[in-house]
Amino acid sequence: MSLLGVAGFGPAPRLDAQPTQSDESSVLKVGPYLQAPRPNSITVRWITTVPSYSWVEYGETPDQLNKKAHRVNAGLVEANTTIQAITLQNLQPGKQYAYRICSKALTGFDPYKITYGDTFTSDVYTFTTPSVDAERVRFVVLNDIHDRPDSFAHLLQLPESPENDYVFLNGDMLDYQTDEDQLVNHLLKPVTSLFATRVPFILSRGNHETRGKFARQLVNYFDGHDQPFYYSFRQGPVYGIVLDSGEDKADDTPVYAGIVDFDQYRLEQAEWLKQEVRKKEFRQAKYRVVFSHIPLFYSGDWHGPMHCRTVWGPILNDANIDLLISGHTHKHGIHPAVKGEHSYPIVIGGGPQAGRRTIISVQADQTALTVTMLNDTGAAIGNLII
Repeated sequence: MSLLGVAGFGPAPRLDAQPTQSDESSVLKVGPYLQAPRPNSITVRWITTVPSYSWVEYGETPDQLNKKAHRVNAGLVEANTTIQAITLQNLQPGKQYAYRICSKALTGFDPYKITYGDTFTSDVYTFTTPSVDAERVRFVVLNDIHDRPDSFAHLLQLPESPENDYVFLNGDMLDYQTDEDQLVNHLLKPVTSLFATRVPFILSRGNHETRGKFARQLVNYFDGHDQPFYYSFRQGPVYGIVLDSGEDKADDTPVYAGIVDFDQYRLEQAEWLKQEVRKKEFRQAKYRVVFSHIPLFYSGDWHGPMHCRTVWGPILNDANIDLLISGHTHKHGIHPAVKGEHSYPIVIGGGPQAGRRTIISVQADQTALTVTMLNDTGAAIGNLII
């Protein structure tokens, strides 16, 4: 789908410095999509149809891509792989850069002879690095898409706002994980065609992302920061913390067949969280926003949410966070702080079906943090000002 007419993301003009050198479909499977935005770095990802050697050409303007980056691991340049992930480093905060991806197919990889095939060169795209000093931040939150890829375009057109700094995918984008093609067709292609070539998305893993035979491979396709699925980030006045709430049922539930250990994983995150909220950057941020697919409250008495509440709840209350944004329940709501339970409001997005879908729009500056929840007709169904 064209980006033209998708509110909040604007048009995506072609900025080709050179024509594509080979048929896109013969080498490129999906991408590029931006990950792990930092003031001084960003990761560019894409998937090729054949094992390739890949690199990124980038610079400060579309007509001057005078830098090249590839991935090196212990002296070996990454090659002969279809999953491409290249981090651009030593960038300047709050600055726009232009880039394009390049992949050279490997048709032979013998010990002493490497044979190359076609080279794919993409269009030129732009992105802007985040900045701690930015006066404001804008982002939208989607949750519980559940293998309905058409929902991305439908929901993202609804907010009437300028370009977003990032898009937050707050879990359960898929029902369960089957293979790479499902991930590509139901998630990566939709978001790449809509925004992810120039606006990064941040993923919070939901309980449905932990299910299925391909769930353990998801880590190969996304970038967090220190850990794949729990980490922090900063953009302007907002300090964000992403927690991975894991499964909603107990680890010994028969359907998990003895091969999950989310209780220990949540305890691991609790220890990390204790250190995170002590950081000077966290304490000095104007707003402190936490994302967790499963909310700590308003999600019944299932083991998962109750364990999240037990191990994370006291830490978040003591840390004086300003907001928790969640999904999971398929029942939208904006819940004010409740004394003795949670000292912060909890915003929960809706469900996957038409008529229950929501998009949460957040804007923060030095004056206020404003949350607006829209249903899938574009009507405002909840507002919160902090």
